[in-house]
Amino acid sequence: MKELLANLNQLITEFTKDATAQAENGNKAAGTRARKASLAIEKSLKEFRKVSIEDSKK
Repeated sequence: MKELLANLNQLITEFTKDATAQAENGNKAAGTRARKASLAIEKSLKEFRKVSIEDSKK
């Protein structure tokens, strides 16, 4: 669970950096990276939900 949270924090940091670069500087490549990161965040959040539910049943 700790590894999952660390991975999520890293993905969110990358997303924030790239989304800010796109919004403030108009960097199109950063927008592409931000969209890719958002998909990875979504996948990790689904995994977190699954693990969290399993832990709560113990």
